[in-house]
Amino acid sequence: MPANRKPPAIGCLANHVGFHLRLAQLAVFEHFASRLDEIEVTPAIFSVLEVLQQNDGITQSKLAAAVSLERSSVVPLLDKLAKRGLVERRTSTTDRRHNHLHLTEAGRELLADAVRRASLHEKEVCKPFTIAEKKLLLELLGRFRRPKT
Repeated sequence: MPANRKPPAIGCLANHVGFHLRLAQLAVFEHFASRLDEIEVTPAIFSVLEVLQQNDGITQSKLAAAVSLERSSVVPLLDKLAKRGLVERRTSTTDRRHNHLHLTEAGRELLADAVRRASLHEKEVCKPFTIAEKKLLLELLGRFRRPKT
């Protein structure tokens, strides 16, 4: 193979977990986008909608923590979702500093479509793995988020 067609050397990156996680994330997010861009749902939007579905009335700060987004990132995302008529903010009756978040009917309908599409996406990206391997992969990835002792 001529030198100019040879892939570039990546040196120590070949053994760096973070590098390979980033490449995997890019591949998975690209595939996700190919299935959900049509309905304007990104991985962040999907995560937010699903957490809201599971936790009606959650506060913005708890939502941010649940989806591992900075509160400063969640506010514009919620603004966008509210503008699309998918999410409703309601001021707390006990503490006016807090908003409680609720999916609208349109938000629930969009999420149902997104869940169907995301399920197909999940099956497609996990084709290289057996059920046991996928379970192991999820368990191994989960170890990154466990508190260090």
